Amino acid sequence: MKKVELRESCKPQQYAAECWFDDVCILDMDYFVRTLSGIKAKGVRPDLIGSIITHYACKWLPELSGDDESSEKDGPTSFNSEEPSPEGAATASWMKKRFLVETIAGILPPEKDSIPCNFLLRLLRAANRAGVEPVYRAELEKRISWQLDQASLKELMIPSFSHTCETLLDVELVLRLVKGFVNLDEAVRGGAALVKVAKLVDSYLPEAAVDSNLSLPEFTALAGALPGHARSIDDGLYRAIDTFLKAHPGVSKQERKTLCGLMDSRKLSPEASLHAAQNERLPVRAVIQVLFSEQTKITRQFDWSGSFSGMRSSPNLGLLEPPARCLSKREVTAQQTEMKRLRDDVLRLQNQCIAMQGQIERMLEKKSTKGFFRWKKLGIGGLRSGGGGGVEERIDEGEGEGEYGQQTPVVVKSKVVHGRTPKWRMSVS
Repeated sequence: MKKVELRESCKPQQYAAECWFDDVCILDMDYFVRTLSGIKAKGVRPDLIGSIITHYACKWLPELSGDDESSEKDGPTSFNSEEPSPEGAATASWMKKRFLVETIAGILPPEKDSIPCNFLLRLLRAANRAGVEPVYRAELEKRISWQLDQASLKELMIPSFSHTCETLLDVELVLRLVKGFVNLDEAVRGGAALVKVAKLVDSYLPEAAVDSNLSLPEFTALAGALPGHARSIDDGLYRAIDTFLKAHPGVSKQERKTLCGLMDSRKLSPEASLHAAQNERLPVRAVIQVLFSEQTKITRQFDWSGSFSGMRSSPNLGLLEPPARCLSKREVTAQQTEMKRLRDDVLRLQNQCIAMQGQIERMLEKKSTKGFFRWKKLGIGGLRSGGGGGVEERIDEGEGEGEYGQQTPVVVKSKVVHGRTPKWRMSVS
């Protein structure tokens, strides 16, 4: 009778499902499992069954709702008081919580997207805290790996409840989740999902690197668990490496090289490259690689800009390969200013060369008319006009091969300019 009154009061229709969920939540766990089995037998959609389970679990375990305020409330169904560890004396509330978590983990629908990934992470956190059987935890980890790209950083930061682990966060658990995701079939996980997981890992690494107890092998294992093509930009990875070096000042030179080998300097943004070039914590070799990569990018952008300008003037040319990264407005303006300055310098040098050539020609003409003799007698006029009888030919036809018999035209001109007449002047005239 009470259930009928609750359903009658839950009109209008859009709140009917929520009221029905509330009715189910008053059931005991055994009755809930039997009721859920009857619902599955009628062919209800898996996502609706998953909604029923999550609603029921959040009512009995407020920490699974993800709401900090609701998890702090003390209620008749709350199990958030400090429970003793499994190695200690087990209390009734802790045993009930463990039974509840194991039961919920056992009745989850097998479909992939029937349960949200964040809820599964919260359930796994409660399972680790309550010390449930490893079989249930392994199944939860497997389901989370299927849809790890849907997880959030807040839910992924699961504390370590193991006495053997020295770190605050359970890095080994996250490593298992990432490896499970990477080992999935590429058709199942997809390329976009891999990129999301890479961003999630790059956001998780700096949070874990703050812990001074995090070892270098754990950090490198998690950072290198993803393939290289998963990251389109390595700024997040560089931030994690820099954070690790700050928290671990005693890292050796070889270990610093190992850390910097995880990132690709070609994938750093200009801001990250500028920070890395001035970072004293990085080894010298890594700084040189960053500077070289930035120089290569600028050179390619400069060549591409010049080729693009030529392509607009010559439409018959083939298509050019676009740059690897789109430049910002500030970078484009700086490159245009630099190119304009280079063009002005080249134009100024060309004008200076033309002026110098004109001055030299005027000096030569003046010498040819006011010198000791005319240049045409030496055959220079014929040399400039392309005819025969040049200076070298006249020298070879001179009388004998004395001291000046094999002089070059340049030497001859230098002697004439200084006012010294060659010995074979009379023989040529």
